Amino acid sequence: MILDGTLAASVQAAAQALQRGELLGLPTETVYGLAADADNDAAVAQIFTAKGRPPNHPLIVHVADSGAITRYAREVPLFAQQLIDAFWPGPLTLILPRLPQAARASTGGQDSVGLRCPSHPVAHAVLAACRQLQPPVWGVSAPSANKFGRVSPTTAAHVADEFGDTLLVLDGGACEVGIESTIVDCTRGVPVLLRPGAITRDDIERACGQRPLSKEELQENTPRASGTLLAHYAPNAQVRLMDARQLQAGLDVLGADARNLAVYHRTPLRTASRAVTLRAMPADAAATARELFGALRDFDEVGARLIWIETPPDTPDWEGVRDRLLRAAAAG
Repeated sequence: MILDGTLAASVQAAAQALQRGELLGLPTETVYGLAADADNDAAVAQIFTAKGRPPNHPLIVHVADSGAITRYAREVPLFAQQLIDAFWPGPLTLILPRLPQAARASTGGQDSVGLRCPSHPVAHAVLAACRQLQPPVWGVSAPSANKFGRVSPTTAAHVADEFGDTLLVLDGGACEVGIESTIVDCTRGVPVLLRPGAITRDDIERACGQRPLSKEELQENTPRASGTLLAHYAPNAQVRLMDARQLQAGLDVLGADARNLAVYHRTPLRTASRAVTLRAMPADAAATARELFGALRDFDEVGARLIWIETPPDTPDWEGVRDRLLRAAAAG
């Protein structure tokens, strides 16, 4: 059931549902989350069951503000605090050392916890309302509201399509960012980028004075984090990344006989087949991120079995989009 997220009564009803241990489709600025009380182990277990998600794959805990950090983390390094000051509320998740009894079911058996403060007004209203309840709900675990490994939802309708009418969903409109948050590991003494997103490496360096390492550069084990498996974010159709020359050559070879093919491209292309779905990719990374998951879902809707995508530029602003597309292609 979809509730209008602009109504105070709907926000209160959503907070009370979380307090009762129920699941909730929660809008954020990145994607819609499948939310539960982070400190209710039974409620969190429902997330893993509903998504078909491995129980050792950790969830991100969403909080109303930085004041809730002390409920979950035992330490906040200086550079992590600088990132909090610069980007919270917003699409940034920080991996911090976890307090022993905090959010155990949400962290996949690790001694660290991922924390984020979303900027979406509906998400913020729900988290604030949760804090006012007796007993309060201090944090909400909310991975993307889709089956594990599939395309993330960016509208309330996407969530309803995924889980049906039995799930309570707050409608907060289309997500402004469109891809999941940037994840920075703050447990190693230096910032380590585990998942790129709208907040780039350059943004992180400007905020804390340190350029984040890649986990490969650290050459030691880093915490498991959401959305970092090799294959992820996949539509039903098989995804292949290609450069513009390869795309045009493929279309020329298939000619008028091409069927069940969708092409998401930056460079103008031509095709002799009316059965090919061509969709132009926006020129800038932020606009592409905003529509990316919706575009993949649309290609599935029109019956595409193959999705050819022009590989985006290898520049910092496109890193989040490239990451999602590489993982979607790896699932094929």
